[in-house]
Amino acid sequence: MIPPQTIDKIFSTAKIEEVVQDYVPLKKRGANLIGLCPFHSERTGSFTVSPSKGIFKCFGCGESGNAVGFVMKIENCSYSDALRTLAKKYHIEIEERQLTPEEQQHHDDRESMFAVNEWANKWFQEQLWNTAEGQAIGLKYFRERGLQDVTIRKFGLGFSPDKRTAMTDAAHKAGYTDKYLTNDPDSLIGCGICIKNEKGDTYDRFRDRVIFPIFTTSGKTVAFAGRILKKKYDKDGKEIPQGKYVNSPGSTIYSKTNELYGLFQAKQQIARKDLCYLVEGQMDVLSMHQAGIENVVASGGTALTQPQVRLIKRFTTNITVLYDGDAAGIHAAIRGIDMFLSEGFFVKVVLLPDGEDPDSYARTHDASEFIEYIEKNQQDFIRFKAQFSWEQVKQDPTKRSVLTHDLVQSIALIPDEITRYEYIRDCAQLLQTSADLLLRAVGQQRMEQRKNATEAYRAKAREREQAAIMPDDKANTDSPASAQASSVASDLPAKRPTLTKIEQNCRNLTQILVRYGERPFAQSNGHIITVGQFILLQIEMGDMTITPAIDKRIFDEFRAHMNDDGFVAETFFKFHPDPEINALACDLIADRYQLSTMFSKVAISENVMKDVPQQSEQDLLAELVPQLICELRLTIVNEHLAAVKKQMTEVPAADYEQSSQLLLQFNHLSNLKREICKFLGNRVK
Repeated sequence: MIPPQTIDKIFSTAKIEEVVQDYVPLKKRGANLIGLCPFHSERTGSFTVSPSKGIFKCFGCGESGNAVGFVMKIENCSYSDALRTLAKKYHIEIEERQLTPEEQQHHDDRESMFAVNEWANKWFQEQLWNTAEGQAIGLKYFRERGLQDVTIRKFGLGFSPDKRTAMTDAAHKAGYTDKYLTNDPDSLIGCGICIKNEKGDTYDRFRDRVIFPIFTTSGKTVAFAGRILKKKYDKDGKEIPQGKYVNSPGSTIYSKTNELYGLFQAKQQIARKDLCYLVEGQMDVLSMHQAGIENVVASGGTALTQPQVRLIKRFTTNITVLYDGDAAGIHAAIRGIDMFLSEGFFVKVVLLPDGEDPDSYARTHDASEFIEYIEKNQQDFIRFKAQFSWEQVKQDPTKRSVLTHDLVQSIALIPDEITRYEYIRDCAQLLQTSADLLLRAVGQQRMEQRKNATEAYRAKAREREQAAIMPDDKANTDSPASAQASSVASDLPAKRPTLTKIEQNCRNLTQILVRYGERPFAQSNGHIITVGQFILLQIEMGDMTITPAIDKRIFDEFRAHMNDDGFVAETFFKFHPDPEINALACDLIADRYQLSTMFSKVAISENVMKDVPQQSEQDLLAELVPQLICELRLTIVNEHLAAVKKQMTEVPAADYEQSSQLLLQFNHLSNLKREICKFLGNRVK
């Protein structure tokens, strides 16, 4: 495990704005930076980064945290892995202490799989460049496809020789075990560059293929795609069926639904030009890069997924889809584009001339010619969809109705109301129908979409609750199938856990403790009492318990460290080594609305608070803190009163002794409530 002093160094060195900008384009707005949230669907940026506080906060979905928390969420990795990522970024050496057995195994599995993939990537390239077979077959193929050596090296292309166990033998010789060379479909451990058959024999998955490595957005090799070069025949001369492409299987570090080919090489240009070109295959990406168009990615020949769309959204919301000009290309352009619309993208479609694809067109045209063609021939997706289909259905009322409903469904996905209306007007004119009719239909469709999304969200919440009840369930939530299922309702903002009234009262005190815990509050016999010490004292004197459990841990941590030299509560909790604690702390620090609501109780808003002198703020805390403590005590008293009332109705009339005791309790609690309400300035009802 990473030593505390190293964690401190990582936290103090990592700048939140630098970390976030590796994934999300940000724009300056006052003292903060603003961008589109990478964790949920939005059109208007509500994702805020505060360099001065060292935190991020999305005011749309509620996600917040520090630099480490951001990396954990964006890379879907553990706390320790996020620390290592930042340590590598800032060239901080880590000397780790011993992990727990489970942590060590998890870390070893991931690191071993990345190591195997990196080794395999180098081995494939070695075979391509430095063996006679690789040069004669693999390199010749790439060059015949028009690729220059600089492009081949830039994308790390490789070759796997026509020998059953060439890679397997080399990997064993290099010390890699079958556990990580093969793939266990149940545990999803192993890279799957090799296959183990029922007899226990291990052999190469990518035999006799050219290799396209797949990288994460941070540049790690997570998978491979291997393209066949020649047909194979059995001893009887019959062709052996084999897929044109073979891909790495899903694992704990790779899901094909979560990656886009070429994004690592293209992300800077996509962000710089605020535009992404989407193509179908690897060769399309390579040829366009070579022609000088570098802001291009490929879906890899599979159906587009929501996670892939959101990968692109980290860098731009402008997408231009490039496909072949034949019928298959047109239908491919139509499929899956609704996901871009639902994420607030501006979508355009370009169909290339008949017989051309992005690969062939890029090999015969330079960047300026290619871009000129795109600009002259691109169409809005909705208009393209309507015009393409209209010629086929305009004579058939039934088919016109089907097309109209199809367009209504697509338009309803567009988040922006003005954009929706413009498309409705255009489609009404093209379809020769009423704009009001389409407007009503789109409204009904949006209601239905919201209903479905809400039901999907609730179903997912029930799944999470069930998983919490049955922690030993063997369902693997890291599997590609589970990852895809989890995106069903991911367009809904993340919901905070619902707190009871007592828990919310405690949370208010937790927020004050985190923000102002070390501030002077009062003096007693010449000794200064801080805000946090006063809250702790009142909690103990009132025999009150802090809930939820995470809030209690924050109170316990404050009690343990409040006398440390240089202790500042906000800094301490914001960079706390417990990721749950620092995540909640960052959320409370960033929650301007809740603080504003609390301070409004003492007749001042947060905006005014920023401009008042320190002494005035201290006076405000002197009023607010006792008030929050009394509100917690009042809630507890009300719950006790309700419990006593219920008991009084259940006691038999003949049980005079118990009735008397309950009456005494009721009177005591009522008097206590009256005193608290008097302090709060409320009348007892």
